[in-house]
Amino acid sequence: MDTARLSPLEPLAHAYERAVPVDPQDDGLFGPRSIVWRVNRDRCFPLAGMRSLMIQALHPLAMAGVDQHSTWRRDPFGRLAATSSYLLTTTYGDTAAALAARKIHVHVRGVDPETGLAYSAEDPALLLWVHAGMVDSVIDVVQRYGRVLDALDADRYVAEMVRFAEIVGVPATQVPTTVASLRAYLESVELRQATPAAKDAISVVLEPPDLDAEMRDLWHDLGQVAVGTLPAWARDMYGFAAPPEDLMEREPVRQLLGALDLAFESLPGVLEARQRIELRMRG
Repeated sequence: MDTARLSPLEPLAHAYERAVPVDPQDDGLFGPRSIVWRVNRDRCFPLAGMRSLMIQALHPLAMAGVDQHSTWRRDPFGRLAATSSYLLTTTYGDTAAALAARKIHVHVRGVDPETGLAYSAEDPALLLWVHAGMVDSVIDVVQRYGRVLDALDADRYVAEMVRFAEIVGVPATQVPTTVASLRAYLESVELRQATPAAKDAISVVLEPPDLDAEMRDLWHDLGQVAVGTLPAWARDMYGFAAPPEDLMEREPVRQLLGALDLAFESLPGVLEARQRIELRMRG
């Protein structure tokens, strides 16, 4: 694959490099022995990220905040890099960096044109929805296509990630601590719909601009896999058909993820950041 033509991935590489410190002051919020560190370094994270965005966009107030206050239309990969940087910094950064990263959206507020409801990025209910969509997506995708993650470790991951929700303003007592309670919460939220803004945003996620032909085909296939991993209620809201079963099989998907990861790791700073993570986990 011609990595010189993969400029849309470069912001992601820069975010990854910056998020993993060379000389951290401490082990951060979770630490090298946590299940969060192990799971969040899985190479299927881009697929989990796509699925997560699809779930999160189904809350009209969360989607309105993205639609009205971000640059995703002009620079979808830059926006993805900013989100990835936050997740990576909170996971692998030292405590000071993780706590500083939580303030990136505090001024986002407005009114959703579809429901007429006001929203604020500091609303614990919205923050919980975004958190749950992300954590559920990581669990689902890693169990399907990543390293071994049994039911016990999946529950451990959900429980450890309570800290992630807590630092952005969600009371810990409101955050699900098991996979079962997490999925029950997602299905219990009544204010769910695929607004025009959500459908527009996800169309950009699935078919982003400025990709060369090889990367475009790879990204398209991964997008269809992400659609296939959605719960039925989410897929129905978007009106997506279920992808062919052979596209969803583990080994073909892992090959797609491997091709994307090879291109990503060849970019400056990525391999070195991964080595820093591995060394700290072994230390």
